[in-house]
Amino acid sequence: MKALIMVDIQNDFCPGGSLAVPGGDEIIPVVNKIQDRFELIVATQDWHPREHVSFASTHGKKAGETIETAAGTQMLWPEHCVQDTWGAEFHPKLDTAQVQLVVKKGTEPDIDSYSAFFDNQKLKSTGLDRFLAENKVDSVYIVGLATDVCVKFTALDAADLGLVTYVIKDACQGVDLNPGDVDRAYADMLTRGIKVLSSKELK
Repeated sequence: MKALIMVDIQNDFCPGGSLAVPGGDEIIPVVNKIQDRFELIVATQDWHPREHVSFASTHGKKAGETIETAAGTQMLWPEHCVQDTWGAEFHPKLDTAQVQLVVKKGTEPDIDSYSAFFDNQKLKSTGLDRFLAENKVDSVYIVGLATDVCVKFTALDAADLGLVTYVIKDACQGVDLNPGDVDRAYADMLTRGIKVLSSKELK
């Protein structure tokens, strides 16, 4: 079985949000259009407690700086996707009617979670790997925000778990915090055997 994983299509990552990905909302029509190609759909949400370790404001620093934590080097971001706030909600134009599982990630205050599967140190699983195995999913198609962060790490973990992994390029959008980050993300994914395709190539 194949599954669609919709990564972090939330208000804070779209225009008007605190960590807006340029053109983040422009992928939504594509994401909605392809949903009927899949028997199983999963959606993820960044779901951070206040004063999360990834927030620059937690440390009195600026977004874009890095700090060292017990879990390793941490990139600092503007406060975003705080639990039970507007910013953490799915974008209102995203069709979630067919979503069978919502994976909330980044819920621990002291460690970040880019991937839909594990935290950044792989200390805890979100349970998504078990859910996919129970539903006999052998291939996943990944869309969402942002290409060079949560989409990339979700795809890498999926591939490491032995799933045939695809990223649908026109249904993803990147931050490109450092110019070239998105291109490097695709290169990393291709190197790991992840297939990159457009929505028009879906069978």
